[in-house]
Amino acid sequence: MLENGRDGIVLPFLPDYRASGILAHVTSLPTDRGIGDFGPAARQWVDRLQAAGQSWWQVLPLGPIGDGNSPYSSPSSFAANELLISPDDLIEEGLLHHDECVESVPATASIHYAAVIPFKERLVGQAWRNFLAGSRADLRSAFEAFCRDQSHWLDDYALFRALKAKFGGRSYLDWPSGLVRRDRTALEAARRELAPHYERTRFAQFVVFRQGSRLKEYARTKGVHLLGDLPFYVSPESSDVWADPQMFRLDKRRRPLFVGGVPPDYFSATGPAVGQSRL
Repeated sequence: MLENGRDGIVLPFLPDYRASGILAHVTSLPTDRGIGDFGPAARQWVDRLQAAGQSWWQVLPLGPIGDGNSPYSSPSSFAANELLISPDDLIEEGLLHHDECVESVPATASIHYAAVIPFKERLVGQAWRNFLAGSRADLRSAFEAFCRDQSHWLDDYALFRALKAKFGGRSYLDWPSGLVRRDRTALEAARRELAPHYERTRFAQFVVFRQGSRLKEYARTKGVHLLGDLPFYVSPESSDVWADPQMFRLDKRRRPLFVGGVPPDYFSATGPAVGQSRL
């Protein structure tokens, strides 16, 4: 609800507005897939919030988790975490068949990423192959529009991910100099060579944004507002720094000259509480 305040300032809420909500990362929701996602479990959680008279769900950052194991220090300030893709929604949308998703990841007290990551990557890869084979051909124009509208970050992120995989996860500063300097010829050659991984990443981002929008709309119909967060500590090892080094204070070796702070979980040996504990 908006109201004009004094001096033309737009106030986000009425002066007497009061509401409450719950902070819970999406990955902490209980599923039989080893990690919470944007699918049925998230919609059921919205139902529980509504039934409890809660108006807000603080979801925390939803971007990819980088080498520092923190959602606040992400390899992209724009991308979403592909682990949030719901296999159930992929099946419902016709991008995945039931017999392609018969296994599950056992639920544990904390997320077992070593099992979850290859499980989700396999399912998203199969959904991409199904899409290429003609499944949900009606989504082709929406996918192309997404890639076009988000190209200002998506293309660099997809190539960054593909190159990271090609070079075994090594820092981009250890890649061939043409790629570090972003020589156009080197980038075009890498994009051709790594086209399968590059395109699959763009598709995965299309899917996770699409599923996230569905959850947001569902919450709106239930009177529950989603409150996000920003990965305000841009990781030095990110597609953002690689693509736009001029935006950051770096030395001649492209190392950060200054650090404005540290993520709140910096001193934890096991990483952040966010996304680790299960509800």
